Amino acid sequence: MLDFGIVIFYFILIFFVAIRGKVNKKSTAEEYFLSNRNLKWYSIALSTIATNIQGYQFLGMMGSAYLFGLAQANLEINAVQGILIATFIFVPLFLKERITTITEFIKIKLGDNIALFYSLSNIALFSTITLGAALFWGAYAAEMVFGEQLSFLHENRIIRIAILIVILGFFSAIYTYLGGLNAVVKTDIIQFSILLLGGVVVCLIAVNELGGWDQLYIKTPNKMHLHLPANHSTLPWTHLLGLFFLNINYWCANQTVMQRALAAKSISHAQSGLMIGGLIKYIMAIIIVIPGIALYGILGDSLAEPDLAFPYLVKTYLPIGLKGIVLCGLFASLMSTVDSTFNSLATLWSVDVYSTYINKEATDYQKIRSGRKAIIFSLFTALLMSMILLYLKFDDPDSAFTHTLNNLRYYINCGVVVLICSAVLLLNPLKKTILFAFVLTLPFNLLIQFFFPEMNYFLRAFWVIFSGLTIAILFNTNKLKNIFKLIYVSSKSNSILGWSLLISLILIHIIFH
Repeated sequence: MLDFGIVIFYFILIFFVAIRGKVNKKSTAEEYFLSNRNLKWYSIALSTIATNIQGYQFLGMMGSAYLFGLAQANLEINAVQGILIATFIFVPLFLKERITTITEFIKIKLGDNIALFYSLSNIALFSTITLGAALFWGAYAAEMVFGEQLSFLHENRIIRIAILIVILGFFSAIYTYLGGLNAVVKTDIIQFSILLLGGVVVCLIAVNELGGWDQLYIKTPNKMHLHLPANHSTLPWTHLLGLFFLNINYWCANQTVMQRALAAKSISHAQSGLMIGGLIKYIMAIIIVIPGIALYGILGDSLAEPDLAFPYLVKTYLPIGLKGIVLCGLFASLMSTVDSTFNSLATLWSVDVYSTYINKEATDYQKIRSGRKAIIFSLFTALLMSMILLYLKFDDPDSAFTHTLNNLRYYINCGVVVLICSAVLLLNPLKKTILFAFVLTLPFNLLIQFFFPEMNYFLRAFWVIFSGLTIAILFNTNKLKNIFKLIYVSSKSNSILGWSLLISLILIHIIFH
């Protein structure tokens, strides 16, 4: 009962904080979508990383760390590379134009048609795969770890997960609907704190059961390497090439992530917030990856299903009370992603489509109302997608549809990287050539997958994006900007922090090679 008391208190706290600043008919669209452009660095840092962390990372990534060791941490720590590019190149350009959505920046640089296509693609992706997968994996992770405690919802496991999906989806949608970005950021700060606390608890207990931090090198020395051989089937060191470009997509061209920076009080606050978020990514790498390695040191390879690493640690080693905190952490990782995606969907629809094409004379209240309708619609599309994923998972438990979903995202994301990089690197490019390069990424992706089926999909993404950018640049060679002139640093302290992050990332790769 103590664990559930903690969970109930958590939900009450989140809802109370969220609705305190709810918008009304007098609120402006900028207040609802961008919190009056008044976010400070700490809000940007905590809310951005809370959005980034999802419930499935505690299952999938910890399970992958159990199998492959420290190499899994590349997906966390190399986010710093994307964050630095966003901080010193993309964010200054975005804030200079005072845009509300990244679509508006693409429209300025590449024209209306490409911008609309970009926005509609993101709306479709966010309202189905992104939200649906987040809700499904969050509910699935919570049920997998706390199935016995949640049995009061229903005795049938599948129905129990479905009920969790609906509850969490409606709860997140309601407070996002009422409060906009302001509610999202306030709740994300609380959710990140709980998420971090739960992660630290699991990490420390796992290391303690192993016998201490030094035992990671004594009992699992082969797992303490960031770089695996190039012929490794899942995480070869060459995957870092694709990860470089995909980090640009996620940290520089993703409305859900960038919305906090766009709402920053100043460029200095935006840059500081993102880089502090980069430091936090190091902490997240530790609390997600190290427990998986520690469990391998405890059990060896006797764990039949790697995804059970996190549930095994919680069920076996955590006492009553701490389990409740960890359950709240799982819910927090889900809700912080879902509420941010709802808010971004509302922003994209209202700004890019409704007030641009449907009602050009829309008042602020009409824009907010349109955004709220988008939240309601996307809630139901997300619930539908979640139920489809739930069916697929239990219809064929051994299916790799998570991998399939990642591939689907990358089919779109590869083209997005070509668009956003072309918008930044090229001065008044020939728009048809950029659209051609963007469209070409899809068939090229399929061709590589057909002729080289064994190629790691990160590496495949690298060749697809590299080819698309090469085509875009070849047709616009005389319009290529000097990349070094694009770099903007708002203060000396941010310069020092930026260099420190870059040097630390390089050193980590050298030390843990």
